[in-house]
Amino acid sequence: MSRRRRDPAYHLATRALAVVLLPPAWLAAPRRARHVACQWALAARFPAEDLTGLTPATRAAFTSARTRALWRDGVPIGLTSGYRDAGTQERLFAAEIRRGGTRALPPAESRHVRGTALDVRPTEGARWLERHGGRHHLYRVYDNEWWHFEYRPEGRPPRLPHPGAAPADTKM
Repeated sequence: MSRRRRDPAYHLATRALAVVLLPPAWLAAPRRARHVACQWALAARFPAEDLTGLTPATRAAFTSARTRALWRDGVPIGLTSGYRDAGTQERLFAAEIRRGGTRALPPAESRHVRGTALDVRPTEGARWLERHGGRHHLYRVYDNEWWHFEYRPEGRPPRLPHPGAAPADTKM
């Protein structure tokens, strides 16, 4: 089955699973049943994701956003990469430098190392966050990375062309 035909089926199955999980979620957490059922369903849909290491505020914002996305619009949002330790980030940065790319920052500059950056999937999930993520303080910050969002409670940061790019000069 082609990816285009398969993705809507996965979306529908994930949402259906969340509905099926509502009764046990209600028993586990009556006031947060929809949230809990959604997280369980998304854990089944994206079993390899790991939210460990995200700051508590980043994790809360992300799980709140993806709960809203699934229940309101039927859009599942998975995490490809969140927190990275400095050693992992250094290896990614060195590999990116070797290939001449612009998709990684050194550990001291990476918000992944701080636990406030999220690389998400699928593209529909990223599109949903692009439109609605601000409500949760989650913003896309790079033009060349449709998947990269950062938790920024202080508000929307300027969009940069790529990691490492300097913000536009604001002189008058």
